[in-house]
Amino acid sequence: MDNDDRDDFLHRLSILCEDQAVILYAWALMPNHLHLLIRTGGRPLSRAMRSLLTGYAGAFNRRHRRSGHLFQNRYKSIVCEENVYFLELVRYLHLNPLRAGVVRDLAALDGYGYTGHSTLMGRTPRPWQNTREVLGRFSPRLGPARRAYRLFVSEGVVQGRRPDLIGGGLVRSVGGWKAVEELRRGREEYTSDERVLGGAEFVEDLMKRLEKEGDNKARLLKREPLEISHWVRKVCEATGVREEALSGPGRRSEVCLAREGLAYVWVEALGRSGRELAGVLNIRPESVYKAAKRGKEDRKRWEKMAGWN
Repeated sequence: MDNDDRDDFLHRLSILCEDQAVILYAWALMPNHLHLLIRTGGRPLSRAMRSLLTGYAGAFNRRHRRSGHLFQNRYKSIVCEENVYFLELVRYLHLNPLRAGVVRDLAALDGYGYTGHSTLMGRTPRPWQNTREVLGRFSPRLGPARRAYRLFVSEGVVQGRRPDLIGGGLVRSVGGWKAVEELRRGREEYTSDERVLGGAEFVEDLMKRLEKEGDNKARLLKREPLEISHWVRKVCEATGVREEALSGPGRRSEVCLAREGLAYVWVEALGRSGRELAGVLNIRPESVYKAAKRGKEDRKRWEKMAGWN
């Protein structure tokens, strides 16, 4: 991987952030792997990562005149308890190049362009990286926030590698790795190697919530078919919108509402393809995911319509 490859990857990552597919807080590009600290946005994590990695791999292969797989393994995602681990992970991820010897010291890391640390320090402007959330935890004023953040990072240099920050530490207290596997049930998004980083109460609550979502979805699938046409009819009946209006150019409030409800049920409740629905609605896939996110705000209405609750 050379700097052209790194710049191409960051360009693709910036598009995801600008489209609000993900919210990016910390990141580091390493010689043979990468780290991202993100919050999911307008589309499921699996689809956002597939878009990012598949597009980059194709461009990399064409640029270097090679073929075959670029990434050796499927990406690993870790679900984190924010209040406890957010700043610890920001620091740990940004110190990766220093621990690996890519840069010689913290002063060099401040200006190193292939981590989010240089952006937080104001050395590499990247408006698509969310710096406000990180720096705001140190001070409401930019200058003091940056100084406090850098001091926090410097204190982490002597800590070295942190096995407690790679996931799975406390999950054993609520059932071990078998319990982690239960997170996959009923969740299409959980297709990679998940771990959980959090206290026992957080992990237990997460598993119960995902299990409930999986059970609700299973009951829904038993009663309702998966054809888009079925859900188009159902949403139109519930909103009083004509079916042909959903794919038309109109932006009337009731049509937008129907599209949001349909997108939420199809993408979020059923875990189906936003691209498939985009073809039916005659809009871009990105617009489907944004509509699904807006529809989620009124999810009780749509879940009741779908028979999900």
